[in-house]
Amino acid sequence: MRNTFLAVLLISLTIWSCNNTSDKTDSIHFVTLLGNDTLAVEQFVKSEKGIAAKVLLRSPQTIYFEYELNQNADGGMTSMTRYNQDPQLAFTPEGKEITQEIKIVGDSLISETTGSNGLTRIAVLNKEGTLPFIDMVHWPFELALNAAASSPGDSIHQMLFTGRNISDFIIHKVKSDSMTLRHPSRGVMGVSVDDKGNLIKLDAALTTRKLIVNRVAALDFDRIVKDFAEKDKGGSPLSGELSGGVEDDFSFKGTDFYVTYGSPKKRGRDIFGGIVPFGERWRTGANRATHFSTSKDLQIGTLEIPAGEYTLFTIPEKEGGILIINKQTGQNGQSYNESLDLGRVAMTVSTQDEVTEDFTIKVIENTNGGTLQLIWDQTIYSVDFLIQ
Repeated sequence: MRNTFLAVLLISLTIWSCNNTSDKTDSIHFVTLLGNDTLAVEQFVKSEKGIAAKVLLRSPQTIYFEYELNQNADGGMTSMTRYNQDPQLAFTPEGKEITQEIKIVGDSLISETTGSNGLTRIAVLNKEGTLPFIDMVHWPFELALNAAASSPGDSIHQMLFTGRNISDFIIHKVKSDSMTLRHPSRGVMGVSVDDKGNLIKLDAALTTRKLIVNRVAALDFDRIVKDFAEKDKGGSPLSGELSGGVEDDFSFKGTDFYVTYGSPKKRGRDIFGGIVPFGERWRTGANRATHFSTSKDLQIGTLEIPAGEYTLFTIPEKEGGILIINKQTGQNGQSYNESLDLGRVAMTVSTQDEVTEDFTIKVIENTNGGTLQLIWDQTIYSVDFLIQ
């Protein structure tokens, strides 16, 4: 089903490219997919001077950007300007404004960003060859991969400016047509490249983003922007955060329960055994670690859980798996200290007929106490507990 959808999407993109008169033949296009949703579409042109790019980004709302990047002889950034514009007004002078300027002054990289809180100015020590990192936008990665391809070594340390500091992204040559790109906190991405290091496909399925980026043939980019802008008038299916935060409380048998977690969406993807692998520790949600609190002592099997707040991690399996109850709180979902485990208990697994699009946690009452349920797609992982 998923492969069928991708085929349909690529056919649609091909149709978009028909009768294309607005794009230059040397334009490069990336389409970024999150499951079965188009998250971003990019069009950019390389030159000896640098990059001119246009980006339609569809989260947390549909936004249109333009970028002008200037590079030095070594490929590093000397300046970058970002323009924002309402996608309804894209490709016209109306409403276009500069929202970020980056310049190299002496040994400093200086960024000035205009947002809802006014002007923010950040200055950091510049590092040779630094390029911009733009979340969910991938044309800077092509420049980094080009640099790796031209390097005589097997790996390079590519410095990218993430908005507040300069971070080290490690690019490793695997084969003549493939590389890996390691994000310093999100994980490793697999990349298919040509002999010049041009990005053909990027697979971030093993990272927290789980995106797929495809290089595609020439598109009618202007029409795509206008089409999505029109769709958003009636409410975009991708509006809102990619994994919105949920806070929920439950009360029964004189006990109060409270859970907070990031809730990713299915988006047509295979979930358990797919983007959530069996046998591996999962953050059990997205973004910040999933937090669970109880106002009374609980007992799961032989494990006693004093009243208080905990974080929950899981190791899903096809036939059940493990719920991890950890005493550390306040951390990101990628931070896990096994030495702070309160304990681990077995989960049971069942299926449901309906599909739950958003990952959901419930605490429900049963005859002997309660049940913690983790629900996503057609799968329900459950743990029964007693109230002391």
